[in-house]
Amino acid sequence: MTTQQKPVSEASIPQLVGQLQEQTTRLVRDEIRLAQREFQESARHAGIGAGLISAAGLLAVLGLMTAIAAVVAAIALVLPVWAAAIIVAAVLFIAAGVAALISRRQVQQVPPPAATSADSIKHDFDDIKEARHGTR
Repeated sequence: MTTQQKPVSEASIPQLVGQLQEQTTRLVRDEIRLAQREFQESARHAGIGAGLISAAGLLAVLGLMTAIAAVVAAIALVLPVWAAAIIVAAVLFIAAGVAALISRRQVQQVPPPAATSADSIKHDFDDIKEARHGTR
């Protein structure tokens, strides 16, 4: 359904309207594709951040359980077993902190959803309105 485009000075009004319709349709489709790509990228970063914060929570719970086991072992035996349990708990808490920092960075990379596309579409409509009012 592509019409042969003539220079604007030679094109008739129906041809110009047809070209405008084609170009507007193409522009809207391109803007929608761009918005989809931006949303997918945002969702990917949010997913990674959510997964890492979940891992941080799990490691923190494991650290708490190990710390409790260390206290129990310390009270029950008062021998090196409790010292080993405390060392394991410390390592788990350090790992939880590292995972939380990484997840924080991932979540901070998430831009507002489709902000760039929304601004671009608004700008396109503003240009169309200006062109429309300028020709009257």
